[in-house]
Amino acid sequence: MDAPPPIPYRRILAFWSPLFATWLMMSVEGPLLAALIARLPDPTTNLAAYGVAFAVALLAEAPVIQMLTAATALIEDRASYLRLRAFAFGLAGAITLGLAALLPPPVFGLWAGPVLGLPPAVADRTWLALVLLLPWPGAIGYRRFFQGVLIRAGRTRRVAYGTLVRLAAMGGTALVLFRDATLPGAAVGAMALSAGVTAEAVASRWMAAPVLRDVLSTARGAAPPRWADIARFYVPLALTSVVTLGIQPMVTFFVARAARPVESLAVLPVLHALTFIFRSVGLSYQEVAIAILAEDGTQLPRVRTFAVALGVAASAGLAAVAWTPLGLLWYGTVSGLGPALATFALPPTRILAALPLLSVLLALQRAVLVHGRRTAPVTWGTAGEAAGALAILALTIHGAGWPGILAAATALVGGRLVDNAMLVPPYRRIARSAAPRPVQKIAG
Repeated sequence: MDAPPPIPYRRILAFWSPLFATWLMMSVEGPLLAALIARLPDPTTNLAAYGVAFAVALLAEAPVIQMLTAATALIEDRASYLRLRAFAFGLAGAITLGLAALLPPPVFGLWAGPVLGLPPAVADRTWLALVLLLPWPGAIGYRRFFQGVLIRAGRTRRVAYGTLVRLAAMGGTALVLFRDATLPGAAVGAMALSAGVTAEAVASRWMAAPVLRDVLSTARGAAPPRWADIARFYVPLALTSVVTLGIQPMVTFFVARAARPVESLAVLPVLHALTFIFRSVGLSYQEVAIAILAEDGTQLPRVRTFAVALGVAASAGLAAVAWTPLGLLWYGTVSGLGPALATFALPPTRILAALPLLSVLLALQRAVLVHGRRTAPVTWGTAGEAAGALAILALTIHGAGWPGILAAATALVGGRLVDNAMLVPPYRRIARSAAPRPVQKIAG
C-alpha cells in the first residue's frame, strides 16, 4: 500500500491557529491584570500577593488541566464520553473542596507564614485573593473537558470563541473593580480571573452541544472504558501537571527567602505574564499534534518540522523584547512598573528567552508519547524538571546568594532542559515504531 501523502503545512497551520489564538488571548490576562494592579495603591505588596495566590491556584488546577488532552485522545462514542465526563466532574469537585479546606484562617496561617515565608501584609492579601479564586479549579476542569470534545471534532475555532467570552468577562470585571478602587489590587486580579474562567466554562459547554449530539448518538458496541484504564492513562498526565505547575509555588517559596524578596515577588507575575505570551505557542501545539497523529501516525515528520519552526520563531520574539529597548517599554509603560523594577526584570527575561523553543519541543515529545499511549515517561520527565529546577534554586540562592528572580529564571530554563533530555529516548522509540492509529477524522 502506498504511503499517504504528507499533510500540507497550511492544514496544520489552519488547525493550530485557532488554538494558538486561544492561548494568546489568555496570555493577555496576565499583563492586563498586572498593569491594573500596578496602578492601584500599594502596588508592590499587591503584585506580590497576586503572584503567590496565582501560583497556588495553578497548583490547585493542575490535576484537572489535562482533561483537554484526555478528552481529545479518549472520547470516541457515547460510552467513553459518559465515563470520562463522570471522571472529570468528580475530580474537579474534589479539587475545589481540597482548596477550600486550606483557606480557613487558622489553617491558612499554618502554611502561609511558616512554609511560604510571606510577610504579614502579603499573606493577608494573598488569603483574600485565594478566597476569590475558589471557583477557579472547578471551572478550569469543566471547560477543559468540553474544549477537548471540540478539538476532537476539529472545532478549534469554537475554543477560540470561548476564550473571547473569557476575556470579555475578565476584562469587564477588572475594569469595573479598578474604577471602583475599593478592593486591594490582588483581590481585583483574583475576582477578574474567576469571572473570566466561569464565563468561558459556560460558553464551552454551550458550543459543544452540537458535537455532543453526534457523540451521544454514536455507539461502537464496546463496553465503556474501565475506571482503571482511565486512571492508568490519566494519572501520569495529572501528576505531570501537578509537578509542572507545582514548580511555580516552589519557585515562589525560594524567591521569598532569596536576596531582594519583595522586588522579586513583585516582578515574578509580570515576568510570567510576558513569557506566557511566547510560551503559548508550545502550549497550543500539543493537542494539535495529538489530533493529527491520531488521524494518521505517519505524519510525524511534518508535525515535527512545523514544531521546530514555531519554537524558533517564539524564542526569537521573546529575545527581541529582552535584548532591545522593547523590554523597558514593556515593563515600564505597558506593565506599569517603576524604573527600578523595570530594569530589575530585564536580566531574567534574557535568560528565559530560550524557554519558548524548549516548550514547543516538549509539546511535540509529549504528543508523540500520548499518541503511543505511553504517558508514564511524561511524568518522569516532569519530575526530572522539578528536581533540576530545585537543585538550581538551592545552588543559586543558598550557595551563590543570587537575587530571587534571577535564580528563578535560571532554574526554569535548566529544569526544562532536563525534561527535554529525559524524553528523548522514549520519543525516539515511539517515533521509529509508531504505526498509523485510524481514529475519527479531523473535521475541516
